Amino acid sequence: MTAAQVRVLLADDEGLIRAGIRAILGADPSIEVVAEAADGREAVQLTLEHRPDVALLDIRMPRLDGLRAVEELRTAAPGTALVMLTTFSEDEYIVRALGSGASGFLLKSGDPRELIAGVRAVAGGAAFLSPEVAHRVISHLGTGRLARAADARNRLGQLTGREREVVALVGSGLSNAEIAARLYVVESTVKAHVSAVLGRLGLKNRVQLAILAYEAGMVDDAQ
Repeated sequence: MTAAQVRVLLADDEGLIRAGIRAILGADPSIEVVAEAADGREAVQLTLEHRPDVALLDIRMPRLDGLRAVEELRTAAPGTALVMLTTFSEDEYIVRALGSGASGFLLKSGDPRELIAGVRAVAGGAAFLSPEVAHRVISHLGTGRLARAADARNRLGQLTGREREVVALVGSGLSNAEIAARLYVVESTVKAHVSAVLGRLGLKNRVQLAILAYEAGMVDDAQ
């Protein structure tokens, strides 16, 4: 194992889904699936045993669902980045999971490259929100969307121009390193901007910041 290798735990109650995701991750030699779980309780136990860099957790699992697993592991395994695996049929779960402390949200049926990029992003300390998941969440919110959009634009309006650029790129799912390359600055500058914005806006993590960027209509401008 190399120092840069990312160790992953995969939890899903469907064996075929696990096999497919394992095959995708296996295409990247720097990613190693160190354990698999068929339910949420087993996922928690194996995460505590193996201490992986990333835990990929299906939202709906027997014995303990992904949301509760994240709540337990957030404090029990702070060194493990927690990522929710979801499908388009689970909008309510996605909305609930926004405040769970997860570092990312990925589609099971998404682009394989997105899965790999998401795993590497959260392993590196960033957050990763599938753009398709974010669009789905915003569409699902329905009633009050215009009011939320206005509120989001108002909140983000207090930021500097550079901070808004960073927020838009966070909403696009870019890591700190990718944002730094896009804006021609050093990564530590991006980290400082993100930290300052989270504190000023009272947000818990980059996922919530990404949602705010979508609500404000900033993401398309960053593409």
